[in-house]
Amino acid sequence: MSNKEASSLLGVAPMNRESGRYKGLRKIQGGRHQVRTVLYMAMMSATQSNPVFKSTYQRLVATGKPKKVALIACVRKMIVILNSMLRDGVMWEAPKV
Repeated sequence: MSNKEASSLLGVAPMNRESGRYKGLRKIQGGRHQVRTVLYMAMMSATQSNPVFKSTYQRLVATGKPKKVALIACVRKMIVILNSMLRDGVMWEAPKV
């Protein structure tokens, strides 16, 4: 499963709302609602304690992204990391700081 498919399956991939000249907003929707909720709550904690997600979250907020958008971007990053770990059969190793 690709990273894009995994993000879409869990409902954190942005969906376009555009038609013709109308440029709508992008929203997350679909996917597994309960899993998305659990990942969202886990990321709220991870942005406080995990250095990988904390730096990503702070960088996005510093560039002007709304906090909830930055949090969902971190959730998608976590899904990509977990999908890659499953694909390669490796365990999580925290980066050396």
